[in-house]
Amino acid sequence: MKKIDKLFVRAYIGPFVLTTAIVVFIFLMRFLMMYFSDFIGKDLGLSVFGKLFMYFSLITVPTALPLATLLATLMCFGNLGEHTELTAMKSAGIPLSRLILPTFILSLLVAIGSFFYNNYVNPWANLKGYSLLWDVKTTKMTLNIQEGIFYKEIPGYRIKVQKKLPDGRTMKNVIVYDHTANNGNKNITIADSGKMYTMYNDNYLIFELFNGRNYIEHQNSFNTYDETQFTKNNFRKNKIVFSLESFGIKRTNEDQFKYHEYMKNISELTTKIDSSRIEIAKSIKDQTEQLKAQNSFLFRAIRKEDSVKVSKIEPGPWIEKKLADLKTGYRSKETEEYALSHIQNLKSQVETDLSILTNKQKDIWRSDVERWHKLTMAFSCLVFFLVGSSLGSIIKKGGFGMPVLVSISFFIFYYVLMQLGDKYAKEGLIPVIVGVWIPNFILLIIGVFLMRKASNDARLFENDTFNTIFNKITVLISKIGKRKKSLAV
Repeated sequence: MKKIDKLFVRAYIGPFVLTTAIVVFIFLMRFLMMYFSDFIGKDLGLSVFGKLFMYFSLITVPTALPLATLLATLMCFGNLGEHTELTAMKSAGIPLSRLILPTFILSLLVAIGSFFYNNYVNPWANLKGYSLLWDVKTTKMTLNIQEGIFYKEIPGYRIKVQKKLPDGRTMKNVIVYDHTANNGNKNITIADSGKMYTMYNDNYLIFELFNGRNYIEHQNSFNTYDETQFTKNNFRKNKIVFSLESFGIKRTNEDQFKYHEYMKNISELTTKIDSSRIEIAKSIKDQTEQLKAQNSFLFRAIRKEDSVKVSKIEPGPWIEKKLADLKTGYRSKETEEYALSHIQNLKSQVETDLSILTNKQKDIWRSDVERWHKLTMAFSCLVFFLVGSSLGSIIKKGGFGMPVLVSISFFIFYYVLMQLGDKYAKEGLIPVIVGVWIPNFILLIIGVFLMRKASNDARLFENDTFNTIFNKITVLISKIGKRKKSLAV
């Protein structure tokens, strides 16, 4: 490796590692803001948060790599151009294509690594991360009984505490409704005061009540109530035990999430697509045969010798009597209603079959889009490298100022195109291969154009260039104005 290659490699690796970490952190903060309300008050623990952040950091890597590549190349070539090192190398007769070669090889390695990462690591991280996120979202909030409000989170009970003392344990004026029998408010406990605490590793909540009463209305064998079946018990001290089994995070079987295309690699997506296509073909065949069997008069085959003759309808057995009525000229109201009902049922059946087939076809499109994204996300690293290296050579500004602004602008443009292409491809409005490759194709054209300008030392983003263009426009407008005045005269 020559010294010039080492110079570019060192100038590229540092910003790339740094920007990758920054971009992953930004996407992780975005994830935290999106689901912040699902984390509040659930006492998840550091281990759960650590796993969530680790999994979603891994999930954001494929999206972060193209943006990090663009930002790193902009900073690399911008810094070298700002310190006139790039200009000196060009003056020595070294073409720009030779200068970008070492960083291009690094970006190519990043793209190859991104492809294998998308195919193997990302599906695993998606499965782990989103299954854990689902369990977190379905976890109940920790026990938090507030003053003057009925607490309903303990299954089978409604609890109201009029006042809680600062120690968090002592309560005043406690009411407990027992609904475990599912018979309404038939079991009520009222106490003047009490204490609340947990035991057995917070698996049970104990209400130790003092100076209270318990009211129970019993049900007789006829499922009715009367005054003789009402029980009232006074107590000085009573303990009520509540199970907290429904609280805390519970892990769901991850196999329930494997159906989604985000959880599959290329081979699994290919298998799913092929299976869905076989199912669609089989469904079409079965549904067509069923329609032919039920409506044979609609599917009569015409023989060659009868092709020039008037075809005679060969009705199915269910409609023979109705056609006989029509031949005799007799059309009963019952016949017309039956024919109309049959047509409506046939239409409803066809619409239902088409809806099922359309949903299966959309599953194929979604899986195909995700399969192509394993490759397109990796290829976008090379496209962004081409854009970044050429822009850095033209702009000649390093640091985090101009490069960050330009990088974010191009990435937003790419992201919008990708979302639109994916949407239209998943809806079947455009071919999948067109929808997934449009963003890379457009940016590739821009990158090639900018690379040609950078090779020719074009001054696209300098003030003199814009001033020249503005002066030309001003002169053109003044000429048009003078011509209009001369014509008016």
